[in-house]
Amino acid sequence: MRRGKKTLLFILVLVVLGLWVVLDNEVSIPLLGKRQGFQLGLDLRGGTHLVLDADFSGLEPGASREEAMDGVVSIIEGRVDKYGVTEPVIQRQPGGERIIVELPGVKNIDEAVKLIGQTAQLEFREAVLDANGEPARDSEGNIQWKPAKDVGLEGKEITLTGAFLKRNTQVVLDPTTSQPHVAFEWNSEGAELFEKITKRNIEKPLGIFLDDRLISAPTVRSVIKEKGIIEGLGVEEARLLSVQLNAGALPVPLSIVEQQDVDAVLGQDSLQKSMVAGITGLIMVLLFMTVYYRLPGFVSCLALLVYGVLVLAVFKLVPVTLTLAGVAAFIISIGMAVDANVLISERMKEELRGGKTVLAAMESGFNRAWSAIRDSNMASLITCAILWWFGNQFGASAVKGFALTLALGVALSMFSAITVSRSLLRLFLGSGLAKNESLFLGAGESHDKTGAKESANA
Repeated sequence: MRRGKKTLLFILVLVVLGLWVVLDNEVSIPLLGKRQGFQLGLDLRGGTHLVLDADFSGLEPGASREEAMDGVVSIIEGRVDKYGVTEPVIQRQPGGERIIVELPGVKNIDEAVKLIGQTAQLEFREAVLDANGEPARDSEGNIQWKPAKDVGLEGKEITLTGAFLKRNTQVVLDPTTSQPHVAFEWNSEGAELFEKITKRNIEKPLGIFLDDRLISAPTVRSVIKEKGIIEGLGVEEARLLSVQLNAGALPVPLSIVEQQDVDAVLGQDSLQKSMVAGITGLIMVLLFMTVYYRLPGFVSCLALLVYGVLVLAVFKLVPVTLTLAGVAAFIISIGMAVDANVLISERMKEELRGGKTVLAAMESGFNRAWSAIRDSNMASLITCAILWWFGNQFGASAVKGFALTLALGVALSMFSAITVSRSLLRLFLGSGLAKNESLFLGAGESHDKTGAKESANA
């Protein structure tokens, strides 16, 4: 009895924690970090879908295309993750040289292209000086620039570019003006070059170019060696530049062969219809279970509600990206969760008709139904694993989402059917309902008294 109370207390704590996770818009969990709402996929939230094609014409002879593609995927993942896009899909098309990129929440395709495809080549240029030692200007009054070069550690003349940067670039705010700056740090060779270049350009402008575009031209006030800052950028531009510089240049250039801006309005409409279908189905299931199976059916309804809370909490904590296919899998998993309770209830009826007491019939019903529940759910989990593998092989993110959502639902349904239903039914039977057979058997179903006596004599 004491063990049963501990189990009920454990279930109650799980339900309270689950409700907190589901209802609180921003949840902070140790080791998991912050969770803000449910993660919605591209089809529900809207965003950008891109198909990129790699150009290997400039690849060095003998270089592996496979390694180059792996490098491209790795760099894109790094850029997207650091930029803060939630639950992106980045994967290669099997057997090809194309990459699928799905960015939920990114509505501007140009922004997505800049984030993914640009090489972010950073260059430093010196001003061309006239006869008076002043910066020479063109007919429009713009300063004329030349590459900033000097002798490196190996005794060769090298142009100073972003290739010499350490991968610790970050955005900082000026304490006086609150303007964003990109703070960078050179490696040993870059620091050597930067020291020489700034030394000869004191009180002269030093141009900073990004992809051949002048973004800043600060005047050098002193000799700088290891560290520096890039000014003149907006907040988003500074953030994007920092991500690109830290990720590095792409091994091969990419071109867009397909682009699609997915509208969130269609996804919202689909989500609302799915929720209506799910709620309608849930109500019908609850009514059927309660009317047909009576007390065990009512208990299974309570267990089903507990199951729903726990599944949604897990979806939020993992987090699971809910696509339309994932929502469909969740609705299907509700029916599968009820299926286990149907098996248990039918087994209990068989035991009651055989002459056992209500308490004995309940325990025997759970024990006899367990093997069927275990085998059916294991078959479902194996199917989910196969679906996940196929979805991963053929780049079908919707199939992967369906498989993951269904697998989590099936796993939790076993806990709901066996542990939650059993504990709740024991609680009700402990309150004196064990003698009322009408709460377990329907009209026309009778308890075999003869069988009960024979069982007792045996």
